[in-house]
This record gives sequence, C-alpha cells and structure tokens, in this order.
Amino acid sequence: MIARRTALKALQAPWLPLLAGTVARPAWAQADEAPAPPVLQRIASAWRVAGATAPDSGDRVGLLQVHWAEGRVQVLAEQAVPSRAHGLLPLADGGFLAVANRPGRWLMRCDAQGAVVQRITTDHERPARTFNGHVETSADSQWLYTTETDPATGAGWISVRDPQTLARVAEFSSHGIDPHQLLRGPGAMAGRLMVAVGGIVRDRLGRKLDEPMEPALVQLDASTGALLGRWTLPDAQLSLRHIAWAQHPLPRLGVALQAEHAQPALRGAAPVLAVWEADARGDGGHLALRGDSAAAVAQSGGYAGDIAAGPGGGFVLSAQKQGRALWWHPSLPADYTTVAQVTEPCGLLTLPDGRGVALSAGRGLALWHLRAAPRMLAWPGVRVPDNHWVALGRA
Repeated sequence: MIARRTALKALQAPWLPLLAGTVARPAWAQADEAPAPPVLQRIASAWRVAGATAPDSGDRVGLLQVHWAEGRVQVLAEQAVPSRAHGLLPLADGGFLAVANRPGRWLMRCDAQGAVVQRITTDHERPARTFNGHVETSADSQWLYTTETDPATGAGWISVRDPQTLARVAEFSSHGIDPHQLLRGPGAMAGRLMVAVGGIVRDRLGRKLDEPMEPALVQLDASTGALLGRWTLPDAQLSLRHIAWAQHPLPRLGVALQAEHAQPALRGAAPVLAVWEADARGDGGHLALRGDSAAAVAQSGGYAGDIAAGPGGGFVLSAQKQGRALWWHPSLPADYTTVAQVTEPCGLLTLPDGRGVALSAGRGLALWHLRAAPRMLAWPGVRVPDNHWVALGRA
C-alpha cells in the first residue's frame, strides 16, 4: 500500500471528486446467467482515519452495513486498535477476528455487533513473536492458525491458538521466512494449510533488508505442521503475499504477487498472479505464472493488493498502483479483463453467487457483477481502507 498518511491527505483535498471510477463487464460474459447480487451486506473491515493524535494511531477495525440497492454505507461499530490491522476472518457466530500487520503484536475477536470480546498481545508469550497479518481457522473451528515471525531470528512460524482465549497452544515452522496469508484447503484438503511465504528478509521492526529472497508456496499438515509440498517461481524477486481458492472442480489457488526488484522498471514489468493447480490424485500440484502477457503486465504494474475468487473458476486482483481491478479467467491464461478503474483499489470479496466482487477503494466501494449494473458508493467520512475486508453472516 502507499503511505497511508499521504493517502489521507490526498483524499481530503477539496478539488478531488468524492468517488471516481468506472466498472465494466466484458461483452463475452453476457450469456452467463446469474442471480442478482446482494442488496445488503454486513462487512468487517480495517481502515485508518484522519486527524488522530498520539497515542491514538488512527487505525480502526469495524463493522459496516452496505445497502447496495439504497446506495448507503453505515458504520455499525468501530474499534480503535494500537497499530495497523490487516487480515480479518469471519466466524460462524457472525463475529470476526482481526489481526495486526507485521510487526504488530495484537489479535482480537469481535462479536456479531462488532464489540470486542477478547484481545491479546504477544508481549508475554515466550517466545514473544510478532504477527504477520493473517489468521485462519481449522476445518472443525477448534483451532486458529496465525502467521508469525520471531524478531530475534527472523524465522517464520505458524502458531496454533485457542479460538476463545486466543492463547497459543502449539506451534510449528512455516518452512520459510516472512509467512503471510494462509488458508486451509477445500474439501478433501481440509486437513492441510496452504501458506504464502513472502521470503523477504526483515529487521526487528519489519523493515525490508536488501538480502536474497526465498519466496515459496508451502503446503503443511494442519495437525502436525509436516511439510507436504513446496513450490517456487523462476523469479525469486516475486514475493507471494495473498491467496484465494477458486470455485473449480479441482482445487485451484490464486496467488497474488508483489514484485521486489530493485529497479523500478523491472518491478513495473513483473506479473502479479501465479496459479496453483492440484493434480487429479490430490497429493500434488503445479504452480505457474499467469496473466503474464505484455498487455496483462501493463495493466497490473507489478503489485497486487488482494485477490478473490472470480467468475468461471478465475480470480479478481486489485492492481493497486494501476488503479484497476483485473479479472483472470482460465480460458485466457495469459491475460486479464479490466473490470474496474478506481482510486487505490484494495480489498476484494467474492459475492455470494460467485459471479462478481465487492471492491474496497480509496474513496468508496464498488460492486461488479456479470449480470447487474455496477454500483459505486462513497465512504461515510474520509478513511483509507486496508488491503482486506470480509463478508459476515447474519447477526
């Protein structure tokens, strides 16, 4: 993300329109029949507000209600947090978890009304690690998994935590440094974890160091932490950051990439998507770059902020630096369709029918759906959203 204090100043400039952008759907997709998108959504999100003074960091986690048909966004609950929030996880009871971005040390659980019911820091845990911004639940909801870093050694870890107390009860290696997002597998893979290992060497404060990178996608046994698979890309300067499962007969995982090349020209010319395809036996897979044609790279600019399942077994990515939301479809593996152009596109969430996404952006939020007119709504007040948001069940 761009520097968020700078972004807040830009969003407050009086000459800027409140919400600028266009949302489109490709002509070749019009035959795809689909139900109408939702008219109401409850969404957990993280953002930064303007005007905060120490000790308030200005970082917030909260609960939004989006009335798409009426064109309204309500803030139902808002909680101040001590540092930047990043990943969020919806819970079966309508509540959610929020976790600090690196090198933060806090994790909290909120109920269906957005009230904090549990909050911990890692300050008193031994070893006292820092969170890397994401949390996942086990298939039976009995455990939580968080990606973490030991600031003393730089080693990456997965902590297993109690969902009620949030306390660490077990741990295992992430088999790589800078583990970021993790997801449990679908269906028969529910006992496995897929982890996007960023591979970036950092100091104790989370700042990048100019040292060789070792990014990878790893598959772990969720019970034992045993390494079941490890996949890499030809370019070690492509950090694996965010992941999403597609709606597809065989498991298909989209991996959003962020280029870390020292030369700006190389960063801007790097692809931002890799796709992992499970093999038919279910005990292996293959990771390959996608969306890597010259035209696709020009659209994406070497940086994807988020990724979500898209229509047709594909993915939608937020090309944050290019101001675009890009739809990758497996029928066009080297290319994208631009489905939105907005200021600072960030979080993505797949709509319930799988035929579109809701998009969080710098000045508001947008809805793109194959069979419905696009919608764009302004935020209620100036804010800079973080990379992710999640849809919640009924309260």
